[in-house]
Amino acid sequence: MRFEDAYYKYIEFAIVKQKKQSVMTLKNRFKYCILPFFKDFDIYKIKEIDYLNWQHYCLQQKYSNNYLRGLHYVMSSFFDYCILFLNLDHNIAKKVGNFRLCSKKVEHDFYTLKEFKKFIGGFDNEIYKQFFILMFFCGTRPGEAMALRFSDLSYCSISINKTISEHSFDGSRVIYDPKSIDSFRSIVIDKKLYNDLLKLKFLYKKKYNDCNFDFYIFGGIKPLAPTTINRYKKIACDRVGIRPIKLHEFRHSHASFLNAYNIPMQQITERLGHSSVSVTSSIYVHLNDNEKKRITRILNFFRLFF
Repeated sequence: MRFEDAYYKYIEFAIVKQKKQSVMTLKNRFKYCILPFFKDFDIYKIKEIDYLNWQHYCLQQKYSNNYLRGLHYVMSSFFDYCILFLNLDHNIAKKVGNFRLCSKKVEHDFYTLKEFKKFIGGFDNEIYKQFFILMFFCGTRPGEAMALRFSDLSYCSISINKTISEHSFDGSRVIYDPKSIDSFRSIVIDKKLYNDLLKLKFLYKKKYNDCNFDFYIFGGIKPLAPTTINRYKKIACDRVGIRPIKLHEFRHSHASFLNAYNIPMQQITERLGHSSVSVTSSIYVHLNDNEKKRITRILNFFRLFF
């Protein structure tokens, strides 16, 4: 049986067993990373060298370690399905093993409070300005922020109970559950942000002449698109002369900002929706230049006595 034919059967199975967003992710990984290499192979004749050659092909694409792990997991699940339903006698993915992953640590950029103040001064559109203010001061994932509706806004708090796909599938973006059970959370916000978000609500009511619709906080009738958000971000950065950082790195900025003001790590973890403090401290908290200089001063002082 051709690999591509087995894939279509596997997708029919996945549609029954998995969430819609998971199936979409699965389809994308097959479309861009697996089918271009394997689609004409006979699933019963795939050898170890074929799987190794595919791994080499993927490594040349410079995918992240997490993405490569995901690809291997997808392939292993696919072959498990073939064993169960298509009489394949072994799982070639498990036999060969995972990718030989690069051990280099991924470095993330972030804004200090001073840098963020400069960045936010580059906006003249209130909707996009408030989007980035919420991202920096709340630490939400980009999809969580885009999915927010005014029904999720209470006095000085926001409820994170959904996220939205970054890309359009079949002409529409998909709303689905947050990343994990720990991602369901309520985040306290400051009074100024609360009042500024309410001003957006009044803006939408006037624009659309509708007082009953549950508008998206950022966008109104439709949520903001990532491509447009990134375009406004670049314009703001160019306007004030600051380097751009990725949308997800505003989440890193929030964690580092709270850490710099000695907020307990457990509280930062809860705001970010992580399952453990170790994830927060090892990935999301970064030292800024002032903190590094402070460490240097302390070390220099104590070295006077040795």
